[in-house]
Amino acid sequence: MQYKDNRTDQELVLAYQGGEQKVFQVLLERHQQKVFNYILSMVKDTTVADDIFQDTFVKVVNTLRSGSYHDEGKFIQWVMRIAHNLVIDYARKGQKFRMVYDSNEYSVFDTLNTSEFNMQDKMIKAQIYKDIRYLVKQLPKEQRRVLIMRHYANMSFKEIAERTGVSINTALGRMRYALINIRRMAEEKSMSLSMS
Repeated sequence: MQYKDNRTDQELVLAYQGGEQKVFQVLLERHQQKVFNYILSMVKDTTVADDIFQDTFVKVVNTLRSGSYHDEGKFIQWVMRIAHNLVIDYARKGQKFRMVYDSNEYSVFDTLNTSEFNMQDKMIKAQIYKDIRYLVKQLPKEQRRVLIMRHYANMSFKEIAERTGVSINTALGRMRYALINIRRMAEEKSMSLSMS
């Protein structure tokens, strides 16, 4: 039975966190088709898509219940990011745990579609780069500036210190805090920043 509710996603999330359990069904019904279709378009297998869909909403529920979700009015984007990261995890595990058997008559390399793996790697890398660019933009100005000079302009900390008018230790400290903040934000937003 469908439970109708005209509140926004943000209002429903707050209601759910406040103990109104039945409103989660509204959120689920409102977004399940979009989330499932996205997952299915990536994995091309209904059974796998079902599993990832279930895992996505288990993670959503656990995060909401733990109180670690911070609503910025972007509930569905957050859910889609979780789904996307779970798809990437699935792709990684598929490559990592693939069973390979070889014999004199048969070699797995005869049938292996390497372009498929390269496309998965490219997709994962592209998402990681996009996520990192997003996170870098969220950093405080001083940290962002040092990180960009170091990683994108390949400047030494001595050059960064001279360019920004601070000591080398200050430049090193800003870099350290930039990396700490990026890891923290990635964790909060359920972003995966590595290929493995």
